[in-house]
Formats: sequence, C-alpha cells, structure tokens
Amino acid sequence: MVYKKFLKVFFSVSLFFFTQPLPAFNPDFDRGVDIRSAVEESRKIESEFAYAEDERENPVWISVSDTDLAGLGNEFDFTSRQPLAHGNTVSVFKVKESELDELSDIMNRRFHKSAGFFAHTSFESALKDIIAPPAAMAGAFTIDRPDVVKPMLQMVSEENISDIITKLSAYKNRYYRSETGVSSARWLAGYWKELVKDRADVSVALHRHASWPQESVILTVKGSANPEQVAVLGGHFDSIAGWGSSDPVAPGADDNASGIAALTEAIRVMVKAGYKPKITLKFIAYAAEEVGLRGSREIADAFKKEGVAVQGVIQLDMANYKGSADDIYLIADHTNAAQNAFLGKLIETYTNYRWGETKCGYACSDHASWTANGFIASFPFEAKMGEDNPNIHSAKDTLAQTGGHSKHAFKFANLAVAYLVEMGK
Repeated sequence: MVYKKFLKVFFSVSLFFFTQPLPAFNPDFDRGVDIRSAVEESRKIESEFAYAEDERENPVWISVSDTDLAGLGNEFDFTSRQPLAHGNTVSVFKVKESELDELSDIMNRRFHKSAGFFAHTSFESALKDIIAPPAAMAGAFTIDRPDVVKPMLQMVSEENISDIITKLSAYKNRYYRSETGVSSARWLAGYWKELVKDRADVSVALHRHASWPQESVILTVKGSANPEQVAVLGGHFDSIAGWGSSDPVAPGADDNASGIAALTEAIRVMVKAGYKPKITLKFIAYAAEEVGLRGSREIADAFKKEGVAVQGVIQLDMANYKGSADDIYLIADHTNAAQNAFLGKLIETYTNYRWGETKCGYACSDHASWTANGFIASFPFEAKMGEDNPNIHSAKDTLAQTGGHSKHAFKFANLAVAYLVEMGK
C-alpha cells in the first residue's frame, strides 16, 4: 500500500519544459568577450526574478548517497537532520538553498565530486531518487562512417578551443545567480547563434529555469530523416569557487569552460563540413550544475515526461587537465555500459588516444540526470578520479594552470565530432 501511494505521488509530479526565442544580441567576437552587451541582457532577466538575499533561504530537497553521508561525518550538518525519505542507497533531506554552495564545496574537497547530490524544488520530485532508475533501452551502436568522420577530425582546432576557454574564463564567475552568470550564458547563446547563422536546420534557444536567473543554452540540429530521435551532447556552463562569498572569483577554465569549448568546436566543425544528421542533435550548456545538477535534471526530467526518443547522451565536464597516464577516462558507474564500449571503439577507430575507466560515485555530473530518467548516458573525463585538476572550484582554475593550451581538451572535441557523426546517422 505504501508503495502504491508513493507511485501515485511519483507520477503526479508536475514538470515543465520551455524555451524562449533568442533575443537580438550580436557581440563583436573579434574584440573578445563583450561583457557590457551581455550584462544589459542579464539585467533584464534579473529584474524579472528580483531576488533578495532572504529568498536564498527557500527550502530545497536534496538526495545524497548513504556512502557519501558516512564519509562526510560532521563536516556538513546532517547529524541534526532526519532524512525525509530513504531508499536502499540514497536519502532525501530538506535544506536551505543558501546551503547548497557549502555542500558543493565539501563534496568537491572530500570526494572530487561536482556536485555529488541532486537538488529539487519539491519533496515529490526528490522522492524519485530513492528508487532505482528505469532500465535504459538497448542502444544500437555501429561505426561505419570513416569517410565522413576523418575529414571532419582534420578540421578540429586547438586554437579555437583555447579561444573559447579564454573568453568564458574572462568572466569573474559564471555562478548561477550572478549577473555575470546570466550574461555569460547570453554571450554563449549569441556565439552559437553566430556559428550556425547560415544553417536553416539549426536553432539556438535559451531555456528559462523558474528558480534561478541563469539560463541553459540549447542548440538543436533538426534531423533530416528521423527528427523525433535525439542524441544529446552536453556540459555544464556555470562555475563556482568555495562558499560564503557573494561575489567569488571563479574563472572555471577547466570546470567547465573546457567541456563547453570542446562542444563549441564540434559545432563549428559540423557547420564547416556541411554535415547534416539524420536524427536530431542537441548541444546543451546546462545552468546550475554546481549546486545539485539542477539545470540538467530539469531538462532531462522534461525529456522523460514528453517521451523524447533519446538515443544517447554524452557529458563533457572537465577536459583539459591530463592528470593520469591515459588520455580519456570513461566513467563506469551510473552510466551505460554499451555506450561506454561504443565510445571506447570510437577512440580506438578514429584516434591514437589511450582510454581507461574510472568511477565517480553518485550524482557527480550532469550525465546522472539522464541516467536517473532511464536514458543512455556516458561521461568521458579528463583523468582518473582523484588525479583530476586540483585547482577547480577556486580562482586558480585558469587556462594558465593547464599550460596555457588546450591539447587535452582537443582530444575530447575529436571524440565529440566522431560521436555526433556516428550517432547522427
């Protein structure tokens, strides 16, 4: 009976998903980041939200793995809180929204996770996390387009990747509630729009989130034969540095301007090559990942609710720090084994890179939002967990700290290009 009541609550959760038309915003890319124009756009958004400091005290409901709870000890005040729900491996707690930054900082320092938990705006939504996610459908992965992939890989430019990382990390931060967090998302939307301006089959939209001002950015390439089928290439856009400061310096060059730059270069190559997929491709820069995977979870939940036929998802989050012997590490937990094997074969077929596997635990990045909804998802990562960039979530996360180049992120851009072609067919 309790289970039936839970299912009734579970299926009654009301979700939403909408995009708004991209505003007329055309920064001068040759002169670098046009912060002033983007800030004007962001102020319009902020005036609509009109956030006050005390509104950060609004409650949110988070799901955390019991393994992490045990490892946290007393560092975060879970000891005085009783879990509101508990599954086999996950517990749900009610916290203040203002506490999310602190929890994210602790998770990063203790477990190298980002964020390491899901945050929800309702208890009903969080309840979904205490049951096992639905099984993902069987994927059909083949590799047979070298005639298309290989010429496109010759077009990938490390210089372009470095340029995007430089422009994004020039913002003081891309925090999900800051003015520069909003304006930098608007800048990226304008940049993507400029890249695809000559393609009638490609559109760019801003995805508005109801609970914070920073938007996610979605670029859609409509499939020419089976547009109802979708492959997603994503990475989070926001950045964070510690907690307790209302205006932190968080350049986020590796975490995660590097992943967004690799995706942006894949978009540029796709357009330059004139490649048109048969299924729909969506490139998504997620907002608010650092505080509980909030942007990606809203979007993935909505895709599930709308019955979108997602064929596969990859997540690029931290791609420019080579801290381990191999070049690309595939996260082996909370991901899809069949698609992971496919990515390994893509690496072997189209590059001379070495790849390995590692694990990152519960809710460690946006791929987990898709896995939680029963979608096929994978997460190629820069190093073994624990050997990744030690400077993330700080003012030291700059391009200079990774040698001033993008030789490592270049590999992930190549993988993204191979993936979009072999999936897009």
